[in-house]
Amino acid sequence: MTKAEEKELKKAQKLEVEKQRTEGLKKYEKEYAAFANICGIDEVGRGPLAGPVVAGAVILPKDCDILYINDSKKLSEKKREELYDIIMKEAVAVGIGYADHNRIDEINILQATYEAMRQAVNNLSVKPDILLNDAVTIPGIDIKQVPIIKGDAKSISIGAASIIAKVTRDRLMVELDSKYPGYGFASNKGYGSAAHIAALKEIGPCEIHRRTFIKNFV
Repeated sequence: MTKAEEKELKKAQKLEVEKQRTEGLKKYEKEYAAFANICGIDEVGRGPLAGPVVAGAVILPKDCDILYINDSKKLSEKKREELYDIIMKEAVAVGIGYADHNRIDEINILQATYEAMRQAVNNLSVKPDILLNDAVTIPGIDIKQVPIIKGDAKSISIGAASIIAKVTRDRLMVELDSKYPGYGFASNKGYGSAAHIAALKEIGPCEIHRRTFIKNFV
C-alpha cells in the first residue's frame, strides 16, 4: 500500500468512527422519536464575572447527519464556528435567549439562566413538542422536559444548542472588548482569568461586570 493509499484509508476509518459516535449521540432523539419536534437546550456563561448568560434552543431535522457535534467546550473555536454555520443552515429552528449582567445581579444566576432558556424556546419559529435540557428542568414552561446530566456530550440536539449559545456569546464578548478595553474580554470571554482579575483590581469594574460576582476582587 502506498503512503497516499494509507492516508486515505486512515481518513476513511476516522470518518467511520465519527459517524458511529454521532449515531450514538442520537440515543435520546431515537428514544423520543414519537415527538415531532425535539428541541435541545443549553446555556453558556454561568461562571464569568462579566457579560450575559446566553441560552440556545435547537430543533434538528429527524434525519440530521451533521458530524462533529459535541459539547462546545470540547471543540476548537474554528470547529465551533464551522458547526455554527452548518447548524444555522440545517436546523428546523434555532432560538437564542439572553439575560444580561443587571438581570443576573437582580434575580441570581440560576433564575437568569432559566429566563434565558425560556426566551430561547419562545424565540423558536417552530413550537417544540419536547425539550431535552442540559441537566436542568426549566420552571414556567408547559412543554414536556427531559433533563440529561452532561447532556451536551450525550445528545446531538443539546450539543448543537451548546455550540449556538457558545459562539453567540463569544462573538458578543469580542465586540464588548472594544467597548470596554483593558479586561481582555476578547480572549477570556469575561471569565475570571488571572489577567482579568488583575485588571479588575487595578482599574475597577466596568458597566458589564456582575456586581454579585466580583465582591471578592474589588
